[in-house]
Parts: sequence; structure tokens; C-alpha cells
Amino acid sequence: MTPLLEARDVVKRYGDVQALSGVTMALRGGEFVSIIGPNGAGKTTLVNVLTGLLRPTSGRVVFKGRDVAGVGPVRLAALGMARSFQLVNVFPALTVAETLAVPALARLGRGGRPFASLARDVEVADGVAEVAELFGLAEKLPRLARTLPQGDKKLLDVASAFALRPEVILMDEPTSGVSTRDKTAIMETLVQAARRIGVKGIIQVEHDMDIVFAYSDRIVALHQGRVLADATPDAIRADDEVVATVLGRPR
Repeated sequence: MTPLLEARDVVKRYGDVQALSGVTMALRGGEFVSIIGPNGAGKTTLVNVLTGLLRPTSGRVVFKGRDVAGVGPVRLAALGMARSFQLVNVFPALTVAETLAVPALARLGRGGRPFASLARDVEVADGVAEVAELFGLAEKLPRLARTLPQGDKKLLDVASAFALRPEVILMDEPTSGVSTRDKTAIMETLVQAARRIGVKGIIQVEHDMDIVFAYSDRIVALHQGRVLADATPDAIRADDEVVATVLGRPR
């Protein structure tokens, strides 16, 4: 099967520091892939390269057969790739409805005064309502996003990416800062929402290994900017080097 998204021998340097060293990985249709690794392994840099925020020093990023290295998240969103936005932090004065409207308006190419006609824009309002319902936020649409509990803020971050109706979603620590119970609820919600909206593939960076092993079809383990392993959860568990190096457990 032709991959939806690929990194091909990607190198990323910051001056004399090499954050990624020849990283190659792929996401195929129907897959949920987790990227793991210790702090400084290059996980967030890789996601930034995959989502067009950073241009690789060398190598290629290919999305649906097209080289998209460095094209930027706006162009990628139009092509069908989205990333969780953390808009609660970016726009703290917006309500939940307005936060979800930002990507909905972007998807529809609406400019000018984005919120001036929001109440009269049936297409946007319907899109906001649908995503809010999927993520259990329908009753909280009038609330200021910054007043939500942390678990709901995380759901709103992910819901914002879903509001773009993408084929591929990338998420950086979608469950960080919430309780174990809330983590599971968030993951269940986003997986079900992905199925209903028709998302074809998900990549996440995640530190919680219980979440990683419970939801991943495949795990990419990074260490010092290199791919240490790219395998199923069972194979990762059985790999002594990965267990010792990435998971921090004795061989």
C-alpha cells in the first residue's frame, strides 16, 4: 500500500546540532502510529518537519505522493493534513464555539472578519456543532475556552484539528497534563471521532506508554535523532535495546 505520509532520509540541523539524522518512516491508510523516545530524541522536531513548520536540512517529506517539505501547515491543511492547534493557549479570549470556528473558517476559505457573521453562517455553525458533539463539547460551546477543565481543553485542541476534516492528523502529546482516567477518555473519543469523520491515519507523539501500547498499530522509537525501531507494539516490547534505551527499563 502506498503510504499517505512519508519522511525519507530526513536530516534537520540547528547550527552545529543535528536534531534528526536520516529519519525514514511512513504512515499508511488506517494506521495509528506513535512516535516515542526520551527527551531530546527529536520527536517534536520530526512532527514539525512532517507538518511543514520546519523545512528539513535534507531529505523529503511526501504526502499523498507530493513533496511537501517546508510548505507550511496552511498549505498542508488544504491538502488534507492537520495538527492539533492548542488554540486555547493561542486565543484565550475565544469561546469554545469560536475556537472550533477558526479551523472551520480556514477550511472553507473564509477571510475578512471571521466572527462577525458566525451566527449567520449556517455552514460554519453546522460544522462547529458536529465536531463539538463528537467530542462531548456541545453543551460547552458558549464557555470561554480558557475556563474549561484540563481534560476538556485537550479535547478542544484535538477537536480543532478535526474541524479541518483532514485525512491525516498529527498530535503532539494529546493527553499530557491530565489524569489517567481522562487520558483514556480522550483517546477513546478521538479514535471514535476519527472513524466517524473519515480520518485515514493518525500520528501522535506520546510519553504515556500505556496509551502508546493500547492504541498504536505501529511505534517509531527515536533516540538521538535516529530511528531506533519501527515495529508493532509487541515487537517493541520484545526489543531489549528499545526497552533499555527508550523506555528506561533494564535489559
